[in-house]
Amino acid sequence: MADFELLPMTRIDEFLLYLQAEKRYAGHTIKAYKNDLNQFHAFCLENDKEGMDLYYKNIRSWVVFLMDSGYSPRTVHRKLTSLRSYCKYLIRLGELDSNPMDKVLKPKLSKRMPSFVDEANMDHLLDDHNFGDDFSGIRNRLVIDLLYQTGMRRSELIGLHTGSVDNQGESVKVKGNREKERIIPIGRELVGAIESYMVLRKEVVLEPGHDFLLVTDRGKPAYDKLIYRIVNKYLAMVTTLDKKSPHVLRHTFATHMLNRGAELNAIKELLGHANLSATQVYTHNTFKKLKSIYNQAHPRA
Repeated sequence: MADFELLPMTRIDEFLLYLQAEKRYAGHTIKAYKNDLNQFHAFCLENDKEGMDLYYKNIRSWVVFLMDSGYSPRTVHRKLTSLRSYCKYLIRLGELDSNPMDKVLKPKLSKRMPSFVDEANMDHLLDDHNFGDDFSGIRNRLVIDLLYQTGMRRSELIGLHTGSVDNQGESVKVKGNREKERIIPIGRELVGAIESYMVLRKEVVLEPGHDFLLVTDRGKPAYDKLIYRIVNKYLAMVTTLDKKSPHVLRHTFATHMLNRGAELNAIKELLGHANLSATQVYTHNTFKKLKSIYNQAHPRA
């Protein structure tokens, strides 16, 4: 068993295969792990005489380098999480006695509340805006509708197949993190929108070979940047939020559901969270609304 202070970083590719095959992480998550680990590897090669060691002092130096380079504390946390997971993998293989990350302090994080779009603004976008009657307009509207009415992640949206939607049961089957499936109910109006879209989709997808629900104007499977551009374009019409990403619609879904009385456990299941603590962050937004109502309505507030 090697001393953790002198362990070379030679098993990155093997670790990434482990994340894909056994942990069933999503492709974009594996890509992030790969980038983080390779960045640390390159830093060690450039700055340390031993080259590729996981020596904890190198990790500390890397943290300082990242902060000085302008990375946010939250991004540094994510990178250190990647490195900690890699170390745990090496411990599992018996190549580490202990985790060098235990000696590394993470930068402090400021509390960040989830950004969300006001309910009135979402109503204005979906009720008053003309998305157009051509294929791209119908599709773009459906992208916004699906994200807002289900709270699914962008990767989950892209992964939907034509068979994922149960029109009769008014539900959609989503494959989430680690290939875990969940069923999300949808309204009759959204089912109708999907049915209308499918009519136009048949005219666009001319070549057989895939059955992804959302496609480009040329009938190819939708991709990350396309979904981001669609959401960013339409949210910019109704909000001044700095972030206008698909994830904002996930936050918006959860916040609006809580504001209208949905139970936290129900939101957890709909979002596909592994534990309740990930869902509880939305209660801060709800509490702000309750406090405003209290201050306005209570005679002694």
